[in-house]
Amino acid sequence: MPKQKLVRITTIPLSLEKLLEGQLAYMKNYYEVFAVSAEKERLEAYGTSEGVHTKHVALTRKITPLKDIAAVYNLYKFLKKEKPAIVHSHTPKAGIVGMLAAYFAKVPNRLHTVAGLPLMEATGFKRTILNIVEKLTYRCATKVYPNSQGLKDFIVAENFTKPSKLKIIGQGSSNGIDTAYFSPNLFSAEEQLQKRKELNIPETDFVFIFVGRIVKDKGINELVEAFGILQQEKPTCTLLLVGPFEDTLDPVSPVTKKTIETHPKIISVGFQQDVRLFFAVSNALVFPSYREGFPNVVMQAGAMGLPAIVSNINGCNEIITQNENGLIIPVKDVASLTKSMQQLVSDTELFNTLKKNARSTITSRYERKKIWELLREEYQSLLHNT
Repeated sequence: MPKQKLVRITTIPLSLEKLLEGQLAYMKNYYEVFAVSAEKERLEAYGTSEGVHTKHVALTRKITPLKDIAAVYNLYKFLKKEKPAIVHSHTPKAGIVGMLAAYFAKVPNRLHTVAGLPLMEATGFKRTILNIVEKLTYRCATKVYPNSQGLKDFIVAENFTKPSKLKIIGQGSSNGIDTAYFSPNLFSAEEQLQKRKELNIPETDFVFIFVGRIVKDKGINELVEAFGILQQEKPTCTLLLVGPFEDTLDPVSPVTKKTIETHPKIISVGFQQDVRLFFAVSNALVFPSYREGFPNVVMQAGAMGLPAIVSNINGCNEIITQNENGLIIPVKDVASLTKSMQQLVSDTELFNTLKKNARSTITSRYERKKIWELLREEYQSLLHNT
């Protein structure tokens, strides 16, 4: 009996590679899997590495009505031809395009995962448009999966859809964490020391690490300001930034950019394919983001044995418990961020307690294969009832 067809859609292939790493390769054991995204060459390379079919659709991350209508039509034709049992979209643009196309193509199971909402930081006319788009996405979907309790609560509060259409898989997260891959035991003391030397980080420095896009919405302006204050009081501190700048979509302030480029104790290494050794040479994660779904970075850091300072936002405040495996601060609060960073540097007992609990919190709740199994069970349940 041929396998039923499963179509997974993201706006760009980077989301398939990072946010859903390994998941489609797992699903191909049970379904005939198609990955749909923009950036044709990168998408095809992903399909080859994962062993899944691909379909290029010209999706954009901005509001581009004419291009979006063309994308809906192209995807609709593809879905009518392939007749999948399930279409499952991720990211906002892929959501609206994917769910509209699947609705018109009469795909029986139209699923959308919510892993963060850019509209949370939007205002005025843009917020109104994004609200309408989000509601339309959910209306076309047969099931919506917020990947955190906070996102689910927000969706209900905003009346984007009826609560009965919403479900969280497991305890949250779209993909979980491979805790064997993210393990502090993989790197020797010698490897860590050598990496510090390469980065020009003194052996005795306390290293705060940020991993993610270097953009305003990730709290980078506040982080750089807080670190500047901290470093004047605690000179033996380093801030390690791992991730790309995005100067068009959500740039940091010119002052922040200049400080990153000139501060002798701020090290920016850009995008890195493998972030594990950077975690291994660090002491704590700092992640003062304005909005998240269920951040992989916080789980990755925890699996690597790092306590975390995070914003009091959904996802972050579900992974981190105050004074247990990290510290939680108000959003956009430089003073609180500075104080928390000072605490981790100065209070050895607190730091050791948080560090001791960091990994066990992740391994007990967010193991990747368990998340995959729960999602497959959800697919099977939906197919059984179709």
